[in-house]
This record gives sequence, structure tokens and C-alpha cells, in this order.
Amino acid sequence: MKIGYTLMTEQAGPNDLVRFAAGAEHAGFDFEVMSDHYSPWLDEQGHAPYAWSVLGAVTQSTERVELMTYVTCPTMRYHPAVVAQKAATIQALSGGRFTLGLGAGENLNEHVVGRGWPPANVRHDMLAEALQIIGGLFDGGYFDYEGKHFRVDSAKLWDLPERRTPIGVAVSGSQSIRRFAPVADAMIAVEPKAELSSEWDATKLGPPSRKIGQMPVSWGTDRDAAVKRAHEQFRWFAGGWKVNAELPGPAGFAGATQFVREDDVAGSIPCGPDVEPIVAGLREFEEAGFTDVALVQIGGDQQDGFLDFAEKELLPALRG
Repeated sequence: MKIGYTLMTEQAGPNDLVRFAAGAEHAGFDFEVMSDHYSPWLDEQGHAPYAWSVLGAVTQSTERVELMTYVTCPTMRYHPAVVAQKAATIQALSGGRFTLGLGAGENLNEHVVGRGWPPANVRHDMLAEALQIIGGLFDGGYFDYEGKHFRVDSAKLWDLPERRTPIGVAVSGSQSIRRFAPVADAMIAVEPKAELSSEWDATKLGPPSRKIGQMPVSWGTDRDAAVKRAHEQFRWFAGGWKVNAELPGPAGFAGATQFVREDDVAGSIPCGPDVEPIVAGLREFEEAGFTDVALVQIGGDQQDGFLDFAEKELLPALRG
């Protein structure tokens, strides 16, 4: 299993994110993923820089690690033709280290362009069209498209990278797997469910593909402080993606999670200084068939300590 590090745009500014990216590569992580948000989930997180500008800088501050969006919505805030251009540029800048992670989006980020928020089935239709457009542009040459949700008029990517950009798609169940496994290179999911991996491989056919998960942790030398920090900044996680995708802003997430207790968060997120709970959590993903997992260290001011801990204790324990 490859172990990754998450560049959380919701909890750090752009300069710090670039520095964390270099630090994570130095610590020995295999890959790095970046969230792509217009807004944080909660006011306490306090940040939301433009992910693609930061990714461009990260391609120059790192040399080895794979990079990935986790995930970009290519349907409302961004037109899919523009996402294709951005992805091709990052792939070229990184020397072929980039994977484009895509998903159907969250109201939190997409409502800002004033087009409303469609139901899940419409969002999946839009994502399916977006994948056709992005793939068509990755093929090279001029591309035209006319669908129910999007049009493309004589578009061309003038700077195609030498290596075609792989595409991962976020899924949560059978419906999205059946639709997107045949057209994606990798699966993205945040829960260690074996049925997701097995159905993905059965639907995709051919050799098994990458299955990329994500796991939050709240490392810290003081466990009580780590639990408090996790509750303050990550209690939104308790709602699940089907609920979270519908909420329009930080105030909504604060209201929806007002009765989530610190014990609830500590029961689902490894908190404190010990390696063992993190290893146990990652083992669940491994047993569920995931090939890659990106860790999320909660707290923008905790990244330097976490990276030192990862280099000296966590990554050696995982690889041992």
C-alpha cells in the first residue's frame, strides 16, 4: 500500500501548503493529494486558497511524490474543458506525476456561481458528460461536444503532457461504480468498504486498478488536546458524504454537527501520540482492497510536528 499525505486547503494558507508539500516528500510519503474547495466546512478551519495555483507551486517544490486532486468537481464552478486544460498543465509541470481526481461535488463549493444545486442523479449525469469532454481533450486535436449539460466548441489543449493524465473518480456505492468504473483509471472513496473495491474491479474488468482512500488523524503529544482539535475542526466528518454534499455553507455544517460530542469524534478518528491506532485504521483500508491511502493531519498548526512524527515513527512502522 502507498501512503499519502493530504494538503488540506481548508486549514492552511497557500504558502504553508507549499512548504508542507516539500516537508511531506522529505518525510517519505509516496504521494500527496490536495482538496479543491471554495470554502472550508467550518469557520474554525479558516482557509480556502485556490487549489490549482497551489498545485502549480507544489510541482516545483517537490521532485518525487505523485500529486492528485482529491477531488475536483468539473461541472459547475469549473467547466470541464477548463479542468482538462488545468490538469494537462499540472501534469506537464510535474513531469508526469499528476492524477486528476474528480467527483460530483458539494453544494458548499459549487453554489457560489449562482446556478443552484441539482439533485444527485443530475450531478452524476453532469459528471459523466464532463468525463467525456476531458477524455476527448486528452486525446489531442480539436474537440467539439454537445450534450444535455455542456457544449464545447472547437477546443484544443495546446500543451499536452507526454504522459496522459490518469483520472480517478469518487464513488460511494453501486450506482456510481457502475457508471464510472468503466471510464476511470482509479477509484476514490473515503470509507474502507470491501464491497466498493470488489464491485469496482468486477465492473471495470481487466487488471485491478488503483483504489485510493483517505483517513483523518489528529496526532499530538497531548491526547486530550488532539481530541478537542479533531472535534473543533473535523466534526463535520460525522455527517457522511450524502448529507455533507447538500449543506450550503459553514453555518449549515455547524448547525448539523452541534450535537456531535468529542467522544464521538475520538471514536472514529485516531487521536493522540500513538502509532498503533493509525496503523489499525490503515489496516482496515488494506483489508478492504485499497491500494493507496492519504492521511489527513487535522490542524494547520500541527503539520510540522506530524511530519516529523511520520518520518521518524509512523512511516517506518507502516513499512515494517
